[in-house]
Amino acid sequence: MKAMILAAGRGERMRPLTDHTPKPLLKVAGRALIEHTLSQLVAAGYTDIVINHAHLGQQIVDYLGDGQRYAANIQYSPEGELGLETAGGIINALPLLGEEVFLVVNADIATDFPYAQLKNQPIDLAHLVLIDNPAHHPQGDFSLDELGRLCECRSEQLTFSGIGLYHPDLFKGIESGYHKLGGLLREAVEAGRVTGQYFPGFWMDIGTHERLQALEILGWPENKSRLF
Repeated sequence: MKAMILAAGRGERMRPLTDHTPKPLLKVAGRALIEHTLSQLVAAGYTDIVINHAHLGQQIVDYLGDGQRYAANIQYSPEGELGLETAGGIINALPLLGEEVFLVVNADIATDFPYAQLKNQPIDLAHLVLIDNPAHHPQGDFSLDELGRLCECRSEQLTFSGIGLYHPDLFKGIESGYHKLGGLLREAVEAGRVTGQYFPGFWMDIGTHERLQALEILGWPENKSRLF
């Protein structure tokens, strides 16, 4: 199974750090954020990796190269300086991702989620990993029903973690360009074609200076042996 790391975000809330450095290359414990995620994916058996990029994206290409030193094969999906949003970025990368189910992970999260367990997960159009609502997103996104399908059928909701499996058919018939993922997922959820699972472990969205500093103090969560 191929994996995609979403690395095209502008990182506005992290300015001025991101004025000259793309957010995925900001460092925690001496390594770039995207390196930590890349290492976890490779350790879990995902060695064919697609990375999209936009703002200052060439720095990411220059930093990671072809992935050989990480025991990975990295391909890049450039989106220009402004980016294409999440769904638009995935659609742009579909020629690299192929016709099978693929994993997508945000570059700006830290977690000890066991990515390997998703490799044999059956899905229809999508399968999302959900977490407890963090303080900055108390309203949540979706609920899970008794059959493990996502719905908006309960008052108590969970937050989408930025980790998900997708079938290319989810994006079928959508022209390339700027597209957000939320509306597309909600349509599929309403059709009963999205499953999910709850993850109670460590997860952090590294979206502010304060969270970046907190993660530096905590250290990156490790669920693997260091590969490099």
